[in-house]
Amino acid sequence: MRYPLERYRNIGIIAHIDAGKTTVSERILFYTGISHKIGEVHEGQAIMDWMEQERERGITITSAATTCFWTQVREVKKAADDSQRAKLKKEKEHRINIIDTPGHVDFTAEVERSLRVLDGGVVVFDGVAGVEPQSETVWHQADKYKVPRICFINKMDRMGASFENSFNSILEKLTPYAVVVQLPIGSEENFQGVVDLLEKKAFVFKGDHGENIEEIEIPREMVGQVEQKRARLVEKIVEKEETLMEKYLAGEEIGLDDLRRVLRKATIDNELVPVFCGSALKNKGVQFVLDGVIDYLPSPLEINHLKPIKGTSPRTGEEIIRQPSDNEPLTTLAFKIATDPFVGNLTYFRIYSGVMKKGTYILNSTRNNQERVGRIVRMHANHREDVEEMFAGDLGAIVGLKGTGTGDTLCSPEDPIILEGITFKEPVINLKIEPKTKADQEKLGLALRRLADEDPTFRVTGDLETGETIIWGMGELHLEILVDRMKREFGVEANVGRPRVSYKETVRANAEAEGKYIRQSGGRGQYGHVEIKIKPLERGKGFVFVNQIKGGIIPQEFIPAVEKGIKEAMDRGIVAGYPVTDTEVTLFDGSYHEVDSSEAAFKIAGSMAFQEAAKRAQPVILEPIMKIQVITPPDFLGDVTGDLNSKRGRIESLSDRIMMKVVDAKVPLSEMFGYVTNLRSMTQGRGTFTMEFSHYEEAPKNIEQLIVEGKK
Repeated sequence: MRYPLERYRNIGIIAHIDAGKTTVSERILFYTGISHKIGEVHEGQAIMDWMEQERERGITITSAATTCFWTQVREVKKAADDSQRAKLKKEKEHRINIIDTPGHVDFTAEVERSLRVLDGGVVVFDGVAGVEPQSETVWHQADKYKVPRICFINKMDRMGASFENSFNSILEKLTPYAVVVQLPIGSEENFQGVVDLLEKKAFVFKGDHGENIEEIEIPREMVGQVEQKRARLVEKIVEKEETLMEKYLAGEEIGLDDLRRVLRKATIDNELVPVFCGSALKNKGVQFVLDGVIDYLPSPLEINHLKPIKGTSPRTGEEIIRQPSDNEPLTTLAFKIATDPFVGNLTYFRIYSGVMKKGTYILNSTRNNQERVGRIVRMHANHREDVEEMFAGDLGAIVGLKGTGTGDTLCSPEDPIILEGITFKEPVINLKIEPKTKADQEKLGLALRRLADEDPTFRVTGDLETGETIIWGMGELHLEILVDRMKREFGVEANVGRPRVSYKETVRANAEAEGKYIRQSGGRGQYGHVEIKIKPLERGKGFVFVNQIKGGIIPQEFIPAVEKGIKEAMDRGIVAGYPVTDTEVTLFDGSYHEVDSSEAAFKIAGSMAFQEAAKRAQPVILEPIMKIQVITPPDFLGDVTGDLNSKRGRIESLSDRIMMKVVDAKVPLSEMFGYVTNLRSMTQGRGTFTMEFSHYEEAPKNIEQLIVEGKK
């Protein structure tokens, strides 16, 4: 059935690890009728966690997409009998495309690429812990892509759960625009249901899986709190529209439809964030989150003013704007590549405009090559449903594309457009890998290529001096999972070295140098001559090349060769062979020879000049600094902080969390290998920690010496 675009919702479920994202997804699939049995994460039965590694570890590693259909609870309740219910469902049913994303920081690329193509997000929080480090990371990723969100404070049945504390942590750490739209009835083991503040109604959940929603009287002890919180919510909503504000100030009652309409608009404009509560594991509250998705999150039509479909023409370079409509030319973004053991290569895409039909040809405008659409499938986790065509607003996958990567634009060959791609963080950790046998050599190459195509934060490089293969990733767990996948999916047995830190180099001063490459042999010689100056840039700025050549002292066709030579020299490093970053290089002078000059000569000259200039510019090594949060029983706080200080850590804050102490610190990555074992032994197995990349900073001189000697 083709749903009108205003009845589409493309949403992601995002959160810190263990906040209950996948459990929320499983309940959604159950209540929307996609699955008839609830799969539990702790039993390794979750539909959305389909990889073996996910089921063994009980964590999400790869984002899983699915489609479901939902008619709001209040709409269904209007029905008098089954035939009316069926009619209402047909009229009011929405198509919801969901992506369940990982919470572990090592797999943050999955969140990044999902948010790039989604129109809304459900952010899940642990009712005991509130906002955790990775909650902040995913929140800021959603800010970057202007994704409207609603929040769900989960695990209200857990010991120590506090709706008030969790809500306050959202206000303090994430956004001042959060508004309470539901209150919990009871907490911890007494959590029974929720009060809807807009409707001023209380609900409890009955049946084996909480599928029967029963309206009850608001508990007497909550009436005052409900009135107070509702007044606060109404105040926040009416502030967003002048006509409602005037009515409110005049003492008039504001209608429920008006309140919902304005709250919806404010949520879509990222001016308010509605907060729901419940317990996914105990089957309480998820149906109302689905109602909230329909009430407050945008359709592809409504998000268009906030995130217009903008791109550039590969022919003219001019800006093109497309409308979210089937009648526009096909405009699609490939946001994920996956290897399926049964069908081969799967390219996940989001259609922004137009219609994609099986058997047609499409243009990969990013790489300027044509691809044939052989099979189109709608994904349900790792199950595939073949379809003939897909429309604007749809998420799906194409089987068997050869030359398409993450972030590529797929479009109509007659009306090409290039959309903005997806940027990912640089990997911060690497290790050496070699095949165990000669037979594994070829399989290893294929496996690494496949995995690198799938995961933009996984890199493979070769060390030319030693002939070793180096793999790069976002953390120890990331690389461990990839090596495990090589073994299981590709049958590759490999020896793996210990993880190593991805250091970088930079310069601290300005410097100038010239590079002159002259070779005279029989016949034509080689001549390239450049003069450059280099200067340091702020952290995170990368490499900037400035061409100040005037009057043709170096012909234009040799300038790219100079830049290429400089880049190659930067990759080789100056101090210890690590890539140079955060540096601006200006080419300002040089000379050429009418006959002997060539691109190769200028490339070598550029490389020589950079190496010379960098040596004069006080080169230093940069090391990755990680943001870590340790949760420990109070008895071991002294041991934990002392240990972090011995690792060159800077403790930034200490706080309390129900019988536990929370330590926030910044620690160099090189000191954190094997920390999980260390922490367990220090805290009798009761301490836990999370770690994510924060920034690069200069390594102290004594550490730099150890890095140069290869001891760090």
